[in-house]
Amino acid sequence: MKKLMATGVVPGVRDTGRQVFPLAALQQLQARPAADLTVFGTPEVAVLRSDAPARVDEPDRDWIGFGTALDQAQLLAALSGWWRCDPARVAAGAVLPVTVAGFVVAVLTGIQEWEADGTVGTTGRYRFPKARLAGYLTDLTAPANTADPTDPEYARLAGLLLGTRLPSVSGGPIAYVPTTTTADQPATEGE
Repeated sequence: MKKLMATGVVPGVRDTGRQVFPLAALQQLQARPAADLTVFGTPEVAVLRSDAPARVDEPDRDWIGFGTALDQAQLLAALSGWWRCDPARVAAGAVLPVTVAGFVVAVLTGIQEWEADGTVGTTGRYRFPKARLAGYLTDLTAPANTADPTDPEYARLAGLLLGTRLPSVSGGPIAYVPTTTTADQPATEGE
């Protein structure tokens, strides 16, 4: 809950000596549906697991992370990259949901091209310079797309994902989540 409180996506949070998470907001979050990843038509989708915004001293951005206090340009720069990942796997899904504490708070598109940081001998870091915000929200208890995407399909996907629960497990900021459950997968030969 601390991550959600620090991003500003939950209205009514009070911070007067101790943080208070409103009961009504907690109940609304518990009732949020799981993301339906079957709409992707790919075996997996990459998920950016974000934290609250933090200042950085980098030439192409001032912030990393997600926060409602960032304007759209700052938010896009903060979420567009320099992660250790397999960029082809990220791009394969065409859409990159951004989660905070397991809830989708933003959706990036335009991730088909990437740049490497030039690291040699280790897993490099990548960014997606043509990434665009297909959607982001400012209130997780009443999710509404604050972005104005021009592509209707990306707007539809953002509408389906924003505010949903999308748990993922990873040792870093990028996780890869299967889009089908084992019950949805066809039986393999020999079963």
